[in-house]
Amino acid sequence: MSATTSETAAPTPSSLSPGARKDLRRSLREAERRAQELHSGRSGYWFLLPFAVVFLVFLVWPILYGIWMSLTDRTLIGTEPGFVGLANFIEAFGDAQVWQTLWQTVLFTIGSTIPLVLIAMVMALLVFTGLPGQWLWRFAFFASFLLPVAVVTQVWAWMYQPDLGLFNTWLGALGFEPVGWLTDENWAMIAIIAATVWWTVGFNFLLYLAALQAIPEHLYEAAAIDGAGAWRRLFSITIPQLGRTTWLVLALQLLASLKVFDQIYLLTAGGPNGSTRSILLYIYDTGFVNYRLGYASAISYIFFALIVILSLTRFFGGRKEA
Repeated sequence: MSATTSETAAPTPSSLSPGARKDLRRSLREAERRAQELHSGRSGYWFLLPFAVVFLVFLVWPILYGIWMSLTDRTLIGTEPGFVGLANFIEAFGDAQVWQTLWQTVLFTIGSTIPLVLIAMVMALLVFTGLPGQWLWRFAFFASFLLPVAVVTQVWAWMYQPDLGLFNTWLGALGFEPVGWLTDENWAMIAIIAATVWWTVGFNFLLYLAALQAIPEHLYEAAAIDGAGAWRRLFSITIPQLGRTTWLVLALQLLASLKVFDQIYLLTAGGPNGSTRSILLYIYDTGFVNYRLGYASAISYIFFALIVILSLTRFFGGRKEA
């Protein structure tokens, strides 16, 4: 018998039973409907739904609620809040403590951002040039960034102790008078900046190291053929190639420093005599110590507006440079 007659013929729609043909048509319509949904992109909304819910509940709603609260005299003592309009904002613009703490925040930002950029770049250059024990240097430079702020402040508070602290012990050995690192108005902010630089410089170091490794090797080879020395290659190739990374580090560091709170709260709580009080610490004291949540919200949104303006300035400036 030939192969064509021995094989079983494939079933056709006409050879199926009425019930089977109905199921087949239903399956085809369902497959076509799903294909149309996938093509139109509507099915993607289900994947976005969990994020959208979290975004609305934990970001959009708190922002809107905070704006409403800034327009009221809401407190923590349980009284019914009353609508006061822009009175909280007007009071904030006339509050000397707002401007003083904002100025101290700016001083901290300037004092911490510059060394955090320069020191991180130097550390990355030292590792990139091939120091012996590369893994040890990378770990040592980055390890401090992994520590929680409570541990960092506790360690530095011990070193800043006026009697038994490490720094005053060194000063005494050199014949100098001890310094009240956290109790002297002239030194408290400097002490906090030093602790912050040691704690956070590892992150910037990592960004610079990644940027150095991305510089094309043929640039150095061409410079070496032209007779350029190490310093010439550094200032003509390496540092210019790090320009974009430097702007990124600068922007991230400015935003992070403006929001300083933890280390100041744990080391000095804003003292001595308010000399290290940041604006976020003042907002915290206003809302949770003095119970004025409405006024604290108004100050928060003024500060938020300043950060947004700074961010937009940097964003459009970066686009213009690009």
